[in-house]
Amino acid sequence: MSKYIAAIDQGTTSTRCILFDHKGNIVATSQKEHEQIYPRPGWVEHDPEEIRENTLEVIAVARIKVSAAVSDIAAIGITNQRETTVVWNKKTGKPYYNAIVWQDTRTEDDVTALEKNGSPDQFREITGLPVATYFSGLKLKWLLENVKGLREDAEKGEALFGTIDTFLIWHLTGGPNGGIHVTDVTNASRTQLMNLRTLQWEEQMLDRFGIPAAILPSIRSSSEIYGHMQSEVLPGVPIAGNLGDQHAALVGQVCFQPGMAKNTYGTGCFLVMNTGNELKLSKNGLITTIAYQFGNQPVHYALEGSIAIGGALVQWLRDNLGLIKESKDIEELAGTVNDNGGAYFVPAFSGLYAPYWRSDARGIIAGLTRYVNKGHIARAVLEATAYQTLDVVRAMEQDAQLPLTNLRVDGGMVANKLLMQFQADMLDVQVIAPKVTETTALGAAYAAGLAVGFWDSTESLVANWEAGATYDADMDNATRVKLYKGWKKAVSKSFDWV
Repeated sequence: MSKYIAAIDQGTTSTRCILFDHKGNIVATSQKEHEQIYPRPGWVEHDPEEIRENTLEVIAVARIKVSAAVSDIAAIGITNQRETTVVWNKKTGKPYYNAIVWQDTRTEDDVTALEKNGSPDQFREITGLPVATYFSGLKLKWLLENVKGLREDAEKGEALFGTIDTFLIWHLTGGPNGGIHVTDVTNASRTQLMNLRTLQWEEQMLDRFGIPAAILPSIRSSSEIYGHMQSEVLPGVPIAGNLGDQHAALVGQVCFQPGMAKNTYGTGCFLVMNTGNELKLSKNGLITTIAYQFGNQPVHYALEGSIAIGGALVQWLRDNLGLIKESKDIEELAGTVNDNGGAYFVPAFSGLYAPYWRSDARGIIAGLTRYVNKGHIARAVLEATAYQTLDVVRAMEQDAQLPLTNLRVDGGMVANKLLMQFQADMLDVQVIAPKVTETTALGAAYAAGLAVGFWDSTESLVANWEAGATYDADMDNATRVKLYKGWKKAVSKSFDWV
């Protein structure tokens, strides 16, 4: 009997392969970073070929670490940075252009033009999404209009589009020699091209963005066998799970009941609440999206608040200002002071996402006096993530008509105890980190494992979940209100810069 499920976690900065056992515990992991390419201000790209090669390498290394035979691996699940967009040739497998990353803002002019001809919410009823540079549809539109020969190949059926999951599955299942061109409902829901109710590509959106249907993958559930590995690293193993990274984290945190929510603190931050089989359109600046769909079961919907800059702000403090040597050093530096000294950092480097959706906003530091030192700046950097999360939670509670009773958290920043305590203080609810914090990869593993019978039900997944660190609110309400008022004022100052 197979011992493990392999999860490929293809993120914004790196690719990992993690092997999980029946208890959902990590038995081996391998990770490799890829280059971040910045051709112009606001443009962010990745080399898809580098990501593909790194994926094969990390799978091989993870296997070697536990001397796993091919027969030891029951299935592979994939989770990915979601809106990142790539187009490649069907015959050669070669990309036409670098992958355009979710953070990229080159489609600002398209957003402005669409907003002039209608409201920012003109596509919400169909797609659940506002008009924004964030989603894949406008990135694909840009590629079709700016890459020589691409539109002609697309209309002939020789060019293929996908988010990174689609690109990897196609290559891993044979590439030019019969590769499977698929995505799942969660990734499709982030393109602004899928109808949330029919779970199919929406002709009206394709016409509006000028996208030929022939370039699109088929949409499948998040948990089924799409095809089998054709690579020598795991030949014949089924690829059976596929979820966008934040949906995968929701599954990894076993948030299967309506009202359950998780927040992932990574490069950006993503708060997702399961709303069950009911589609709820937001009135408060949130995204309506697909939570997951397991095989032939009914789809589960979710509300999501996306924060563009979370851990990326800590990296900025490290790389651009040199205030810290390593990202983890920020906690010690922030701990040298008792509060933010009146300083607030609004990290609107590429506009503000939920619940504001202001592409005209830019980053600011507000409230500076001679008293403020680098410790206060470090603290303001951490607090920015907690304030942005609070903004999203308040909007989510109004949309879902459900109060948040606790928040399950994961991602790299969860190791920062100062941030987690401040988050609990500002939310005034308990913050809980799971024992296994790699919930994104775990969610992909769970989806794949359910498809091949490695796990028999979601109940067995719930039984695997264990709490790790917990943080209880320990702040008086007057302080909480005062701090949040300062944050809201700082946010208002970031508007109308562009």
